[in-house]
Amino acid sequence: MTPPRRRLPPEERRRAILDAAAAFFAEEGLDAPTRDLARRAGVTQALLYRYFPSKAALLEAVFERVYLNRLDPAWLDALRDRAVPIEARVTAFYEAYTAAIFTPEWMRIFMWAGLAGEELNRRYLEHLGAAFLRPLAEELAAAPGLRAPEMEDVWNLHGSLVYLGIRRFIYRLPTPQDARRPIARAVARFLAGLRA
Repeated sequence: MTPPRRRLPPEERRRAILDAAAAFFAEEGLDAPTRDLARRAGVTQALLYRYFPSKAALLEAVFERVYLNRLDPAWLDALRDRAVPIEARVTAFYEAYTAAIFTPEWMRIFMWAGLAGEELNRRYLEHLGAAFLRPLAEELAAAPGLRAPEMEDVWNLHGSLVYLGIRRFIYRLPTPQDARRPIARAVARFLAGLRA
């Protein structure tokens, strides 16, 4: 049964549809039909398409909400603050980043998009690399006593920390609820390798 609809202001209705879409696509995958999404969101399919003229436009809005809007530009300023030791900066960045992405919708939509061959993943990773990981590599290269890492080294650190979320939200395996200790240990090991 379709739940009764409430009349909402347009922006609030759009947000409600986006919230429902993020949860829906995380559970059902990106190929799931929009008529099922409309039913779950408590709107007609016609109303859904009034806010989002195509499924591609809806997925783009979900991408922006789930991925781009969670990236905080202030993280870059903190990464570049050379008054703070490099280990503290990298650790703080990954504590903030994992706090932003360790959600079922982020992890599951990312996996569904990758399996479907969507461009969303590639675009997100290119943006993440340019906005945060390349500057992180530059800060590591400038830190005293460290050799300059290759970008592949930085992606390996990044991937190892994101894998905590994959284990939790994709494989549903036990992981530490507080990621701070594993993050600190991974960053310390990574920096020790750059000192060798």
